[in-house]
Amino acid sequence: MSETPAIRVGIGGWTYEPWRGSFFPEKWPHKRELEYAAGQLTAIEVNGTYYGSQKPATFASWAKAVPDGFVFTLKASRYCTNRKVLAEAGESIARFVGQGIVELGDRLGPILWQFMATKQFDPDDFRAFLALLPAQQDGVALRHAVQVRHESFAVPEFVAMARAAGVALVYADSADYPAIADVTGDFVYARLENAVEAEATGYASAALDDWAETARAWAKGEQPDGLPYASTEAPAKRPRDTFVFFINGAKVRAPHGAMALIERLRT
Repeated sequence: MSETPAIRVGIGGWTYEPWRGSFFPEKWPHKRELEYAAGQLTAIEVNGTYYGSQKPATFASWAKAVPDGFVFTLKASRYCTNRKVLAEAGESIARFVGQGIVELGDRLGPILWQFMATKQFDPDDFRAFLALLPAQQDGVALRHAVQVRHESFAVPEFVAMARAAGVALVYADSADYPAIADVTGDFVYARLENAVEAEATGYASAALDDWAETARAWAKGEQPDGLPYASTEAPAKRPRDTFVFFINGAKVRAPHGAMALIERLRT
């Protein structure tokens, strides 16, 4: 992590037909959509890596298409997280991190390990899973964030477990799943999933103002007031890189919400 924590804001992926003409300029070449998106945003969460592996050359091409300071977060393979016994995911995890993700170089951000909403908290099994997450791959340091979506995880034991492992918990602003806002890693990862199409930016202006202040607080090392916490134990207060993604909800509005938040963070 850099001495001055960055707040990076982005969207999920960059190929979405309704963005053509609404986010991307009319007749913008499809093969240059990543280049354009990276010029407007500061991060992208890649969902395609959840469904299938990529070639090393693909990761290298992504890295070349974006400017310095831009970061990709990668959603880990479903074969790692969608299983009954997480402690048996070692081979799948090794295959995922070994597929060539290091070709992203300094464009490689955290890896997102997302779990099904039906996956309940089994302390022993989840502890074993966290122990499988590698600290590095081919000499490149790796950072990990986990998104759990079952209410059984909203307990102090889970927060303490994540802190001990140095893994970040994803805070999701969602109407469908319980949220856990406890800061547990050396970075913060948030997914804003409550966008509505009636708002040009997905979220109302006042809500974006609030998210800008929340992101600044996270970057300064604070746990902002007004969010749902599962533990009363506060983390060590130190600056943290912060990632905020506009994703799901009214997806067509996601780029506009991200750009609006970036603009607020610049002022």
